[in-house]
Amino acid sequence: MARRRKESKNDKLLTLKRRLLAHNSPKDPVAEQYRTIRTNIQFSNTNEEIKSIVLTSTGPGEGKSTTASNLATVYAQQGLRVLLIDADLRKPTAQYTFRLENHIGLTNVLTKQSSLKQAVQETQVLNLFLLTSGPIPPNPAELLASNNMTELLKDMKEEFDIIIFDTPPVLAVADAQILANQVDGSILVISSGKTDKEAAFKAKELLFKANAKILGAVLNNRKLEEGSDYYYYYGVN
Repeated sequence: MARRRKESKNDKLLTLKRRLLAHNSPKDPVAEQYRTIRTNIQFSNTNEEIKSIVLTSTGPGEGKSTTASNLATVYAQQGLRVLLIDADLRKPTAQYTFRLENHIGLTNVLTKQSSLKQAVQETQVLNLFLLTSGPIPPNPAELLASNNMTELLKDMKEEFDIIIFDTPPVLAVADAQILANQVDGSILVISSGKTDKEAAFKAKELLFKANAKILGAVLNNRKLEEGSDYYYYYGVN
């Protein structure tokens, strides 16, 4: 049996660079697609300003966190103050993408152990700030559904122009539904060739039941040609 090659430090750095493509390779065609997503969100509703967005998926490994990080990056490149929140209080990953510490984060703020100002970290991307998950709590859904979360969202809107929540898959736990009910819009990330069609419809239904305002979906990992990924945003009525 062939042994799996151990991932080297260079491999890990390359993976991190790909996760933040909009910053590391802004002229890449995929980075341009993230800017297209940003533009479509901005024009998706002419009546109300969209300042807070939830990104979720049907299941793990569909590109949700990568999409959230890059979308936050292209918003920051517009000169807006952007806060990316790792609201996956079960399997957080943002600290790896941005190579930052995760000792203090969202859970500390929600439990009043830290202020928002103390917990937010600057990233290598100008104008982009990160609120990591913090220590994994025993009751993620209860924390996100608390009055403290409602108050925190109001405070964040005063400090930042755009707030992006990276949440767990909507079919796995209720966390995404809870936050989707509180924000200005939600986006479902689906992976071409991986996301089951029925699962995508079920995820959409769950978001609607939570009174979420669905802005659309991101089709991720659709191969157009050898070695390239294509990300496309489309509206949902």
